Amino acid sequence: MASIQLVETSLRDGNQSLWAALGIDTARTLSIAPVMDQAGFRAIDFTTSTHMGVAVRYKQQDPWERIRLMAAACPRTPLQFMSTGFRFIAWETASPEFMTLAFRTLARNGIRRFCLADPMNDAEANVACARMVKQAGGEHVIAALVFTISPVHDDAHYVAAARRLAGCRDVDALYIKDPGGLLTPKRARTLIPAVQAAISEVSPGKPLELHAHCTIGQAEAVYMDAPDYGIAALQCASGGAADGTSNPPGERVARNLALLGHQVAIDTEALQRIADYFTSLARAEDLPVGTPQAFDAAYLRHQLPGGMIGTMRRHLGEARISHLESKVIEELAQVREELGWPIVMTPFAQMTLTQAVMNVSGKERYAVIPDEVIRYALGRFGRPNVPIAPFVMDRIHALPRTRELAAEPPMAELSDLRRRIGANLSDEEFLLRAVMPSGQVDAMQAAGPASRHYDPAMQPLMKLLQGLAQRHDLTEVSIDKPGFRLNLRRAS
Repeated sequence: MASIQLVETSLRDGNQSLWAALGIDTARTLSIAPVMDQAGFRAIDFTTSTHMGVAVRYKQQDPWERIRLMAAACPRTPLQFMSTGFRFIAWETASPEFMTLAFRTLARNGIRRFCLADPMNDAEANVACARMVKQAGGEHVIAALVFTISPVHDDAHYVAAARRLAGCRDVDALYIKDPGGLLTPKRARTLIPAVQAAISEVSPGKPLELHAHCTIGQAEAVYMDAPDYGIAALQCASGGAADGTSNPPGERVARNLALLGHQVAIDTEALQRIADYFTSLARAEDLPVGTPQAFDAAYLRHQLPGGMIGTMRRHLGEARISHLESKVIEELAQVREELGWPIVMTPFAQMTLTQAVMNVSGKERYAVIPDEVIRYALGRFGRPNVPIAPFVMDRIHALPRTRELAAEPPMAELSDLRRRIGANLSDEEFLLRAVMPSGQVDAMQAAGPASRHYDPAMQPLMKLLQGLAQRHDLTEVSIDKPGFRLNLRRAS
C-alpha cells in the first residue's frame, strides 16, 4: 500500500472558500502555528496576494509581519504562497521586474513553497513564472494543472501541459487543482494515470499532488483512490474550515486512508487538535462550519464556485429578475463556450457570470460588454484555450470602449514606481503602496503590531465585556465563578 502526505489548506483555501478570506487574522494564525508545525504536513497552504490585500484592507494588519511570524513558528514546515498569473494583489498585469521583486520579498520573509496556478492553464506562462521564482530565491515550486470540464479540457490537454511542466527544471512538483470539485472517480481513473505517465516520461520521480473541493460531494471519494494512482500528497483543510465548498477534512481523510491500508505520514493527535481549533474558531466567531455536500448534477453545467451561487441569487433578487435564474445558468454555459472555454475560477467566473446576466436581462445578447470581458479579449488575462467566437470579437472591436482600454498604459517601470511612491521605502511597504490605496496602508501602519494570541474559548467572555463596555448605564460589573471574581468599575 502507498505512503502519502497531507498539505494543510485551512488558513488559505478553507478561509477563502467558507469565510470569504475574512475569518483568519494574525492572532488566529499564530495560535495554532506550533501544532501545525508538529503535525508533519508536507506544506501549509498559507497565503496569496489577495489574502495579503485582505489583511491590509479589512484587518489593518501587516501581511509581511504575519508571514515572518508564521515562518518563525513553523521552522519544519514550508509555507506556501499561491500565485495566479502575473499579478500581485491588484488585477492589473504586473511587469516581470515587479513580480521578481514580489517573489524575492516573499522568499526573504519566509515563503518557501510557491504554487503557480495560471488561470488559463498556460504551461508556458507557468514555466516562465517558475524560472522567475527560482531566480528570486524561491526554494520549491509546484505548478498546477487546473481541472475543468469542457470539450477542450480532455486528458490530452492535461498530458501536454504536464509533460511541459515536468520537463522544466525549475518546477519541483505538479498538482491537479480542481477548484470546482468536478473531478469524478471515473475521470480520475484515466486522468491521473495519464498525467503520471507524462511526468515519468520526462522527469521520473517528480511528485504529483491532488487538490479538490467538496462542492458536490465528489472530492473525498477521489482522494480515497488517489494513492493507488501514485499521488504523493493530498491537500486538505481541517475541522470547521473543511467540507462545504472547501477541501476534504484532513482528519477524516487520514483515518479512512489508514483503514484502507495506506500509510499517512501525519501526527493524528496533532491533526485532531488542529481540526478542533478551526471548529471552535468558526463557532466562536459565528462563521459557517463546512458540512458534507450532496451531489448536484446541475453544477456540472454552470460550474460556479459555491460562494458565487449565493452572490448570483442576491444580485438577481436585487435587480428583481430572480425568475431568470435558470436562463442565466443556461446562458452562462453558452457564454463560456463563446469566450473560448475559460476555466470557471477567478477572474473568469466573475466575467462569464456578469456577461450572462447582461445577455439575459438585456434586449440583445452582447449589447453591453463589461470592461473586464473586453480586457480578456485583448489578451490582458492570457491566451484563451480556443479563439473567442468571431461574432463576439466583432462586437468587442466595434465598441469605442475597446479602443480606450487598448490604449491603457501598462504598469509603470519599477524605477518609475519607486520614484513616484517613495525611493526610500522598504520593499515590503513599496509593494503594498504600489498596488493598494495609500490610505489603506496608512491605516494599517497606524493600527500598530497585530495581536499574537487568540483563544476561541475566551471569545464569549470577550464579546460580553465589549458589549458591557459600550453601555453607559452601568458603573460597575462583577463576574463571579468558583475560585474567581472580577470587579470592573467605570473611571469617574
